[in-house]
Amino acid sequence: MPETAVPEAAEATLYRVELPMAVGFFHPAKRRSCSDSLVLRLDVDGASGIGECAPRAYVTGETTDSVTRALRRVPMDAVFRRIRSTDPAALLAELRDDGFAGTFGVGGGNNLLCLLETALLDLLGRRLGLGGERLVPRDGAPAVSPPALPVSQVLDLSLDVEEFLDTRGPFHFVKVKAAHDIGRDVRTVTAIRERLGDEVPVMVDANMSWTPEEAPGHLSSLCDSGADFVEEPLTKGSWAELARLRARTGIGIMLDESVCTPDDARTAIESGACDAFNIRVAKNGGPVTAAKMIGLARRGGLAFQIGVQVAEVGPLINTGRALAFAHCDALTVEAGQSDRFFADMVVSPRPGVNRSTNTISPAPGHGFGLDLNDHTAPWTVLRRTEGDTIWRRVPFPAPRTKEHA
Repeated sequence: MPETAVPEAAEATLYRVELPMAVGFFHPAKRRSCSDSLVLRLDVDGASGIGECAPRAYVTGETTDSVTRALRRVPMDAVFRRIRSTDPAALLAELRDDGFAGTFGVGGGNNLLCLLETALLDLLGRRLGLGGERLVPRDGAPAVSPPALPVSQVLDLSLDVEEFLDTRGPFHFVKVKAAHDIGRDVRTVTAIRERLGDEVPVMVDANMSWTPEEAPGHLSSLCDSGADFVEEPLTKGSWAELARLRARTGIGIMLDESVCTPDDARTAIESGACDAFNIRVAKNGGPVTAAKMIGLARRGGLAFQIGVQVAEVGPLINTGRALAFAHCDALTVEAGQSDRFFADMVVSPRPGVNRSTNTISPAPGHGFGLDLNDHTAPWTVLRRTEGDTIWRRVPFPAPRTKEHA
């Protein structure tokens, strides 16, 4: 029998996902007790893709509300027409070269572009039968990826160091979220070093909480106690102060909030402000730009980490992991803690971490390997159907949780 043609139809659905977290996550910049992500589903002529962003105002100045407003201004009918009219392989090649903004001529903040780019890459991966690692640029990356990658363990302020060391191993790389008491941080690093020895790298993440006057003493004390890196010690973009700080101390500096765009990355390198970047898919505007920033790090002689936003809910998790396997020479990889944070998730299968080895494996399947499940429905907020001129509100049947971060 002849194949039944799929009627032409296109639709975009937006979800605002505020899942309550079973355990909170605390650091000097924020306290978080539920997720705050936007998830976008694109459906075009029988093919679908899902994307995610996790805007954080203190990182890029964006919020879920501001990204939602920006999404309403995106010419979705033009996006649908381009997806329909362009060969999928050719569109993927263009997207990998130019990102969503360059491919579609759409401007906007990093999280808006990430939301659209991850959804479209997922759709194209499903159409072309490609896994996530083959959807992201990998120029300059190792030719062969391993079957599994070790991941960091993160000690935030909700957990004491003894319980962390007793329950969260084995350890490959440890990140400590700084307290407001440098004495506590020194004692924490000392305890980690006493238990784990010198082989496991240790980094303290200050989340922009130190002044230029106090930072040299803090870094010196942490270096003496055994820390290898400090992440984002000063207010973001403090290029000259960071360069002076780096020259005065013997500890590596990783930048996160300061390095959101390729221009930021170039400035950091030219200023001699750091030794490594923390690359995060949503913060950096999607996996295409994130991969380009990894390339800038390599060419500048810097290391890089594949990081996460706290409380990612699905597509971002597997997109970050695809980026990590495509660029497996990262200093370390963060896998997140969705298995600890959420009783139920809006995607299936649940992104997993092998907690007996603290490693991750590539996601199976095509695209980024996830589908939305029944837990998604209560978080639906907007829908845009091809030919309609506006996004339509969708009744919200479940009470929203209140974000405490």
